[in-house]
Amino acid sequence: MAGAVRLRAGARPRLCPPVSPPPGASKWEIREKVWDYLEGSGLADFPRPVHRRIPNFKGSHQACCSIKELDVFQRAREIKVDPDKPLEGVRLAALQARKTLLVPTPRLRTGLFNKIVPPPDATKEILRICATSQGVKEYSVPVGLDGKARVDLVVVGSVAVSEKGWRIGKGEGYADMEYAMMVSMGAVQEDTPVITIVHDCQVVDIAEELLGDHDLTVDYILTPTRTIKTNCKRPKPQGIIWHKVSYEMLGKIPILKSLRYREKQSGKDVTLQDEHSDLANANTLAALNEKAMAESTRPQAATGSAQMGQHHVESDSLSPRLEGSGTITTVYVGNIPPSVRVSELKCALREFRAAPLRLSWQGAQHRAFLDYKDKATAESAVSSLKGLSLRGNTLRVELAKNQRSKEQVEINSQK
Repeated sequence: MAGAVRLRAGARPRLCPPVSPPPGASKWEIREKVWDYLEGSGLADFPRPVHRRIPNFKGSHQACCSIKELDVFQRAREIKVDPDKPLEGVRLAALQARKTLLVPTPRLRTGLFNKIVPPPDATKEILRICATSQGVKEYSVPVGLDGKARVDLVVVGSVAVSEKGWRIGKGEGYADMEYAMMVSMGAVQEDTPVITIVHDCQVVDIAEELLGDHDLTVDYILTPTRTIKTNCKRPKPQGIIWHKVSYEMLGKIPILKSLRYREKQSGKDVTLQDEHSDLANANTLAALNEKAMAESTRPQAATGSAQMGQHHVESDSLSPRLEGSGTITTVYVGNIPPSVRVSELKCALREFRAAPLRLSWQGAQHRAFLDYKDKATAESAVSSLKGLSLRGNTLRVELAKNQRSKEQVEINSQK
């Protein structure tokens, strides 16, 4: 059953007819119906067109302001709000109430959250700026996997939602994935409330068979005229469902790779959607790489380049001779915990598909250097390893300040 619906004090009854998807409509057909209606009825607001977005609508600020009436908002200390334009008013309300505001990074490209940190004694105008997408860029600090976030309230955008709490996003799965990642991090609990902000016309009938076990449901729906408590009993995602994650998504979301590695280390099954067919080949390749690395590992002295100095190192020359000409590119890996062994780093490099031609290990200095055949490959490795955490430490991964020529690397490899 749907939950309680309350017409807000002073609000006029909705003037728009509800969008009525035809029986058997797919998620995509429902999205198109809502987007078309918002545009055709003059309800759509900047940015436009609203197609393929979480749509902004006229009256969104009024709907957002009503969140201040909810006990779950008043009690919350740390609130996660999506960066969508129609949720700007919620972000402002959270900042004005001096709550900790977390905003997911766009498409999760550079991490999971940004924590919005207004300057001391910020004026109302500065807080308004902080609530915008530009303010998120200017007044935020990143929060990684080790940030110990404890989210009391989650606010997401929607394209459509039912009074039962069943939600349809824009189709890219980021809100669902963000929630699943927060579960895996321990940032949300089973009873953490979820709110969505929509126009009245976006509240539609959604067939339950359209929902998957990865789909996020909502507990409250706020519109310009109504507050709907859904009393939704359908379980929310219990974590990342790895067999529904593709290699493509893993490549787009660096922090997802770190979570996968962490969960694999804890013994969970993290087989990906498209990994089953590649598993035999991957296992064979991993075994060959392990053998090559083991056979070529030996203590040696490194000289002169990439800020190595005269240190005891272990080197892995997966390719005794570096093909091509010119300069190889070295990647610096720092902040390695003292308890991490070189074998653990090697495992992570293979897992993240960032195995180098050669690895120079300086465990005593909590760092390592990785040699790649060219700058493009090295930059790809830096992107893949961004956010990687080993034993509670987020590693520092960047191109080394000093680079060496191919000939220098070959000479050092032969010493």
